[in-house]
Amino acid sequence: MNKPTDKQSILRAFLLHIHPKQVDEQSIKFTRTFGLGGINALLFVILAFTGLLLRFAYIPTQTDAYDSIVSLQNNLAFGKLLRNIHHWSAMIMLITAFLHLLRVFYSQSIYGERRKNWFLGLGLIFFVLFSNFTGYLLPWDQLSYWAVTIMTNILEYIPLIGHSLANLFRGGEVVNENTLLNFYTLHTGLLPLLFIVFMALHFWQVRKAKGVTVTNKEAKSFVPAWPNLVLKEIVIALSLISLIILISVFFDAPLLEKANPSISPNPSKAPWYFMGFQEMLMHIHPVFAATVIPVLLLFFFFYLPYFKCPQLNIGIWFYSEKGKMFVVISSVFSIVLILCLILISDYFSGFQNCLPGVPSIISTGFLPFSLYFIPLLSFLFFLRIVKKADIIEVVISLFTVVITSYLVMMIVGICLRGKNMELILF
Repeated sequence: MNKPTDKQSILRAFLLHIHPKQVDEQSIKFTRTFGLGGINALLFVILAFTGLLLRFAYIPTQTDAYDSIVSLQNNLAFGKLLRNIHHWSAMIMLITAFLHLLRVFYSQSIYGERRKNWFLGLGLIFFVLFSNFTGYLLPWDQLSYWAVTIMTNILEYIPLIGHSLANLFRGGEVVNENTLLNFYTLHTGLLPLLFIVFMALHFWQVRKAKGVTVTNKEAKSFVPAWPNLVLKEIVIALSLISLIILISVFFDAPLLEKANPSISPNPSKAPWYFMGFQEMLMHIHPVFAATVIPVLLLFFFFYLPYFKCPQLNIGIWFYSEKGKMFVVISSVFSIVLILCLILISDYFSGFQNCLPGVPSIISTGFLPFSLYFIPLLSFLFFLRIVKKADIIEVVISLFTVVITSYLVMMIVGICLRGKNMELILF
């Protein structure tokens, strides 16, 4: 028998730092995780490598940022392809990180020892969003300038600290060269370092919890990680890289004319992944949109692993067959409710006009919030009492309603808002 060479031994030793020597055969099925965790890790590597190359051509100043992007695309060999790969990798990472969050929650992989990893995952989702947001401004075109202006202005609505917080991010009262330098430093310096730390802890916690979750009903059958798991990861990695290159060849990263603070495009929209917040701000008081609702959502997401239930079906998608049905019902309920509230708000000229003389915090704050919150509580009560849903099934339904509500508002904001942000149905 041939002895492994030194290079083979080094490779296997390295792989054992990432994977255990033996893995549960059930845990490496593609449909168990769809490879989403590994895909996100690879996307980070691609983004770090392409971002490092882009730094050689990019000049983070108000006068030169846009021109350096144009020069990169027109004068450097494969410059446009490099920027396209970086851009589309970031967009795909937003989607796959979100899908990974859904996969972890719906398979109930957030309880017990895995609770810590849920919190790390929430931190990573925040870094993904914030990294995309800080990178969004760097081309310094009309699209990025006004999108960042909208989002930093939303921070102003946070009581007491809003103005100071917005000025901290902008480096002043308006988006300018200080903002560009702040975002460039965060995007290329601090955020990647934090991402590496959280990602390392995240994978360590997965190893500590003995891999991804499998159901207790499945028989344990262990196989060597090499080649059973590693070869699958290689195939997924090569498929992802091929997809990114294919997209980058045929679709260019957006770049409008150079940023002009005196001319606002109509409509001016936030980045697509934040359009849900901009849409919500059109229908509800800014204090609720920028403070009350985000705080409630943060509390809900962080409290999720602490909901108590007599029985947990760890590894079972949607907890039960009833749970699957409740997810579908909750999605339909959320879509109908949000669309009805948007139509009521738009076609009745806002809640404040219907209640003249009533303080805006009530007419545009408590009222629309109640019109969402009361039907939601009634719906959950219906599931619990009438449909005999377990606590976890109710929590899954609530999670589904929240996620679907945001997705509906995001899609409406992206696709159905035209000039002056008016609703376009046809």
